[in-house]
Amino acid sequence: MSLAIISDNLAKIRESIDEAARRSGRSGSEVTLVGVCKYFGTDITRQVAEAGLLELGENRPQQLWEKAEALGDLPIRWHQIGKLQRNKVRRSLPMIRLFHAADSLRLLNEINKEAARIDIVQQVLIEVNVSGEETKHGFMPNEMESILEKCSQFEAIQICGLMAMAGLHSGLKGAAQEFESMRELRERLKRTKPENVKLDELSMGMSRDYHIAIEQGATIVRVGSSLFEGIPRF
Repeated sequence: MSLAIISDNLAKIRESIDEAARRSGRSGSEVTLVGVCKYFGTDITRQVAEAGLLELGENRPQQLWEKAEALGDLPIRWHQIGKLQRNKVRRSLPMIRLFHAADSLRLLNEINKEAARIDIVQQVLIEVNVSGEETKHGFMPNEMESILEKCSQFEAIQICGLMAMAGLHSGLKGAAQEFESMRELRERLKRTKPENVKLDELSMGMSRDYHIAIEQGATIVRVGSSLFEGIPRF
């Protein structure tokens, strides 16, 4: 029953992504959908993968560890989308395809050291506090040019792009303005960034506003509640 509900929800989300992408002059295939499974256990998360969504995200590293180990038989590509404490970097890195929330140079330095130790290049997005809210993590937009310059010195990290969340009280109109600011920021930074820093990805938009984020250029959207509509949380 849950699998049927998830499959139906997933089809509706993909259709919405296609429509929003067309409005921005793109194809839906240019937008990566990450399913956020933080309110559900391993069994439901498995059903998301069985429904065909293999890009999955977790907010808490402990949940990612548990699920990555339990679902190791599936070709899931895991995204750590929430805050990562430095003391959890070592255990997390071997499981993470893309880390979305790099919000300090101290954390980036720890990721770089651990990635070098295990001989990988970790893909990372830099989190930007586009709303300016004190409760939000991330670098301020006016810091980003110097931050990218410093990031270019990390040998075991590949900066792939930027990540942001709309303000909690921004509303849809405010979210659209903040996402537009992120698109403009990325375009400005592309002209000044170090050569070894990539800004291909723009991760922004969740269930309430992902269609707006896509219209403003998002290449990755993080969708949770819309994916699980009709399924009770544990």
